[in-house]
Amino acid sequence: MGRTRPDTRHSTEGVAETAAPLRCRLDKWLWAARIYKSRALALEAIERKRVWVAGNPAKPAREVRPGNEIEIREPGGLVRTVRVLGLSTVRGPAPVAQGLYAETEASLLAREQAQQLRRMGVEPGLSQTAGRPTKRDGRELREWDRWSARWDDTSPS
Repeated sequence: MGRTRPDTRHSTEGVAETAAPLRCRLDKWLWAARIYKSRALALEAIERKRVWVAGNPAKPAREVRPGNEIEIREPGGLVRTVRVLGLSTVRGPAPVAQGLYAETEASLLAREQAQQLRRMGVEPGLSQTAGRPTKRDGRELREWDRWSARWDDTSPS
């Protein structure tokens, strides 16, 4: 018989254990911490200056270190401020990702206040006055057109 090779596809022999990295790119960290669903979305937010590190607009390749404060400007004017607790370049389960950062007290309070204001606000659909008419609106318009007289009708009477 021929010589058989050992199956090395799932072997951990010769592979160093993965310790927490000492440095990490900002876009990878935002993705690994599950703040954005993909690296492309994280990159887009960084390029649109929605992510600031230590009070300065960030670049995607900026190194993140534990202790850094990151401001994330979300749609609607809300600003989330998180403090980096750990680093990771791989996207893991949600409980692990939540351990990579801690949201500041001021940020949590601002988010809670914004949520209360949304609850007490007007239903957006009720204030909508423009846009495409609904089926019901179309029926009412056709019915109105059927019975209304035209002002430009110059037919002899």
